[in-house]
Amino acid sequence: MYCPRAGSDLLPATQDVDMASLPVEVLMGIYLGLLVGVIPALVSWALGFSFKYFTGITVPGFGVVVLAIALAGVSGGLMALADKSITQAPNAERVITAIILVGMVSLYAHSKGDQLGATFPKRLSLQGLREKKLSADVVEFVGGRDEVRIRIVGDVADMEGYPPLSEPLRADIRNEEWRFPADLRIGELERRMEERLKSEFDLGDASVSIDEQGQATVVAAPPFSGLSKRVGDNRHAVSVEALLPTGLARNDEVTVLTEDAQVRGTVVSARSDPVADETPAETPTEPEIADTDAPPTPVRAPTTDGGEGRLTVAVTRTDVQPLLRSARPKVVVEPRGTHREYELVSLLRRAGNRFRRLTVRTDGPLDGTTLRDAHVRETYDVAIAAIRTPDGWQVAPRGDAVVEAGDELYAIGRRTDLDAFAEAVA
Repeated sequence: MYCPRAGSDLLPATQDVDMASLPVEVLMGIYLGLLVGVIPALVSWALGFSFKYFTGITVPGFGVVVLAIALAGVSGGLMALADKSITQAPNAERVITAIILVGMVSLYAHSKGDQLGATFPKRLSLQGLREKKLSADVVEFVGGRDEVRIRIVGDVADMEGYPPLSEPLRADIRNEEWRFPADLRIGELERRMEERLKSEFDLGDASVSIDEQGQATVVAAPPFSGLSKRVGDNRHAVSVEALLPTGLARNDEVTVLTEDAQVRGTVVSARSDPVADETPAETPTEPEIADTDAPPTPVRAPTTDGGEGRLTVAVTRTDVQPLLRSARPKVVVEPRGTHREYELVSLLRRAGNRFRRLTVRTDGPLDGTTLRDAHVRETYDVAIAAIRTPDGWQVAPRGDAVVEAGDELYAIGRRTDLDAFAEAVA
């Protein structure tokens, strides 16, 4: 009599137990999926990366998921979701949740491996990393074009083997504003910044390392050897008293007109005579108040203020005596470049060509041979624009030009061709 009643009483109790156990089974399934899905995820990542890196092919995600579930120990992969022995098992919820989680984790790992394989450099080297560009976050629009501002982080370090930098010079370097075109590679930015450091601050040597965020680490050596360091080979420095134009700076090309000659040379130093202060010494003046909020004044190459002064110019040996005999020479500034030259460089760069300065190594393929015998253009697909030897320059050298170890070559070509040429001869 009481059986139907008892059965009806037990049915709701069984349903409560099933509903209470479902969340627990799902949680256990997630735990099981994470536990057994580590190895399938690693295999999926390796497959995605390897196929994309070596062949450029993306493995279908469906196949990766099937393989991952099979590796997890479920025979048949996705077919396990239709297997009655699994779907009707007492812990079916747990197993099905684990299978789905393993598939999702493996698919995600495969996607990341495929992305890394597409972006990973095929030839990983320090030179390759230097050829990367700065992050787009540091590009600024200044004066109608994109520029990057390089910031020196930390202190300017002293270069090993050289005397330490003075604190004022260290502060000037740190406060300088460094701006360059945004399309330059990191390696080219480092080279340009090193050249500017050595030219603007007359440093003995400099080394710059720049990261993708435009932050530079600078190691520098103080100026040494003074004037003799700035005078080139086969040149002599001569000082004269003359009327100097305003804005004359180091490395300007000038013509000094004397009574019996016209001497062309390069300015190595120039200084205008100080103008006497007309304010009486006893007149009190208001103290200057420093504006702490104003940005630091950028350091620029020193220039003359005009008027009478002393000019030191580097000239050839035959031009020394005319300058020394002159009582009142006149200084004429020569132009340093024309727009056509800059337009030519711009056209070459737009065509994908770059410039590279290389030093020929000893026992290399170019050491002691001519450009024609080395087949430079045919083998490396680059053109030699100039050769600098201890005896001087050879601009647009012919095929019979002999190249020796230590000579500097100025080559023009595409970046990949220049890299191959540099590895072979430099």
